[in-house]
Amino acid sequence: MEIILILIGVLVGTLSGFFGIGGGMILIPILMLVGIKIKTAIGISIVQMVFSSIYGSYLNHKKGSLVLGEGIWVGVGGFIGGFIGAYVSTLIPSTILEYLFISLLIFALFRLFSAKPKDDGVVKTLNFMVLFSVGMVIGIFAISLGVGGSILLTPILAGFLHYPIKKAVSAGLFFVAFSSIAGLISHLTVGHIDLGKGIYVAVASLVGVYFGVWLKDHVSSSKHKLYLLIMYGVALSILIKKMFLG
Repeated sequence: MEIILILIGVLVGTLSGFFGIGGGMILIPILMLVGIKIKTAIGISIVQMVFSSIYGSYLNHKKGSLVLGEGIWVGVGGFIGGFIGAYVSTLIPSTILEYLFISLLIFALFRLFSAKPKDDGVVKTLNFMVLFSVGMVIGIFAISLGVGGSILLTPILAGFLHYPIKKAVSAGLFFVAFSSIAGLISHLTVGHIDLGKGIYVAVASLVGVYFGVWLKDHVSSSKHKLYLLIMYGVALSILIKKMFLG
C-alpha cells in the first residue's frame, strides 16, 4: 500500500503544481478506488494539500506568477472557513458529501468552459471584505469536502473576474495553503486524519509539484485551459463510476 500511496502522491503533486489545485478533487476519487473510505480519504487529502500548496506557492512566487495582494484577504477568509468546514464534514453523511463533490466538479467545468483564456491582463480590484467573504464561504464548503478550494476559486477568478488563467491558477493554489492548514488543525482536533498514509502521499507529492509548476510555465493559456477541462472531466468520471458502478 505504501508504494501505491507514494505513486499517487507524485501524480497528484504534478497535477497540483500544474493546475493550481490542492489535489483533493483528484486524490479523493483515486483513494476511494483503492478501497479507502471517503472520510478517511478527505483527511489524507488535507495533509497532502498543506504540503503541495505551500511548496507550490513558493515556486510560483519565485517565478513571478503569484501576486500576493488580494490573495491575502481571500486566504484569511479561507483559513477561517477551513476551521468551520472541518466540523461541517462531521455532521454530513458520506453519501451527501459525494453528491456535493459531484456538484462542485460540474460547476467548475461550466465556469472554466465559459472563461476566455489569456496570458496576461488587468485584474479587477475588489473590496477586501468581499474577498474575505468569498474566501470564507469557499473555505467552509471546500474543506468539508476535503478539497482546497481552488476548484471553486480558480473558475470564479477566471470566469467572473476575468483573471488571466495562469494568475488565477497561482492564486488558487495560494488560497489552498490557508484553507488546508486550517482544515488540518481542525480535523486533527476531531480525530479524522490518518497521518501515516497522509505523510506518504504528501511528501511524495512535493516531487510532482516541482515538475507541475515547471510544466505550467511552458504551455500556452489556451492549452492550459483545455488541460484543466480534461482534468475536471476525468475526476468527475472517476467519482461517478465509484458511486454508481462500484
